[in-house]
Amino acid sequence: MLTLGVNIDHIATIRQARRTVEPDPVAAAILAELGGADGITVHLREDRRHIQDRDVRLLRQTVRTHLNLEMAPTEEMVAIALEIEPDYVTLVPERREEVTTEGGIDIVSNFNRFADVVKQLQGAGIPVSWFIDADGVQIEAAAKTEAKFIELHTGKYADATDPTIRDKELAVLIEGAEQAIATGLRVNAGHGLTYWNVYPVARISGMEELNIGHTIISRAVLVGIERAVKEMKLAMSGKL
Repeated sequence: MLTLGVNIDHIATIRQARRTVEPDPVAAAILAELGGADGITVHLREDRRHIQDRDVRLLRQTVRTHLNLEMAPTEEMVAIALEIEPDYVTLVPERREEVTTEGGIDIVSNFNRFADVVKQLQGAGIPVSWFIDADGVQIEAAAKTEAKFIELHTGKYADATDPTIRDKELAVLIEGAEQAIATGLRVNAGHGLTYWNVYPVARISGMEELNIGHTIISRAVLVGIERAVKEMKLAMSGKL
């Protein structure tokens, strides 16, 4: 059954705008779970622009579903993950000048180092997912690292305004999911998904979890996070 991981980074974005104590992403996670979230996702960035170390440590103690820690494959982040022991880690690219993650990580160009990161984390019992574009070469490299999951980057699909281009990008995602599953990888997806475009991705065969943040938090500002999460689950099932 397809599940929903709610990314609460932008709760912390609002807090950090004033460098104050509210809104608390830990409280948001609790409400998201009450609304039906199947997991909580946070990205601990190297520049700490939103989620802070304190948040991840408290979330590890309070999340009752599962905690997905998005992070760059750096020594600092690996050490934090090994200490906190999230339910799984998603390895993502990271550039300080970007507003949000702009594409999938390049495993091929950094294969040996990245394979070592996977070995470290999974050797400690932390399953690893790669956030990658639906590119055959990258999917093959992800499988060779022996990671458990990939998360397909859905940004090109989500950003497409022309229906023909959107359908083409959806086909790329479907083909990528099929290839990944054939290699033994489990498949998640996320980035830029909204209440209006999520259903076709949710229908992809073999898809296990969608990680969605910005659109849910945007809606939550107006209607509350519990309702926003419930409505996303309806959208994923084509009932909204």
